[in-house]
Amino acid sequence: MKKTSTKPQKPKPRFKWQTGDYARHAAYQFIIPDQFLMLCRLTDTPPRDMIVDFMDNLACASWKREGRNVAKEHLINYFLAHGYGQQHYTQTDIRDMFKEMDALGMLFPSHGSIKMIDHYSKWRKKQHRYWFKHWYHKPRRKLTEQPQP
Repeated sequence: MKKTSTKPQKPKPRFKWQTGDYARHAAYQFIIPDQFLMLCRLTDTPPRDMIVDFMDNLACASWKREGRNVAKEHLINYFLAHGYGQQHYTQTDIRDMFKEMDALGMLFPSHGSIKMIDHYSKWRKKQHRYWFKHWYHKPRRKLTEQPQP
């Protein structure tokens, strides 16, 4: 009799680098600041929902896009204000990244057939690869990765 493992299998990463800190399927355990938790409770918004909304908006995802343009713009400004990625890219580059992500999210065939959505999903995977490689291999990024003499 062959033993079967009861441990759930992690999905295979889409990109080689999606491991460790950058794993797509991750479970985090952290302490939620009291003020954030109180704000969530006062607004009847579970912390998980608020965090997922934050990620979806910042990612310019195709999920729940209607009426979120102002929130997305504020989050992009938040991202820039914190200086994320500015050791590799200019603020203009980063805004262009967000514009490209947003354009991809807008192309989702929301009223399309299942077949059309499947075609979009396959194309989107290829586009994500292209987009990531395009930005990852920008000249400024390469220069900052080289060891300093």
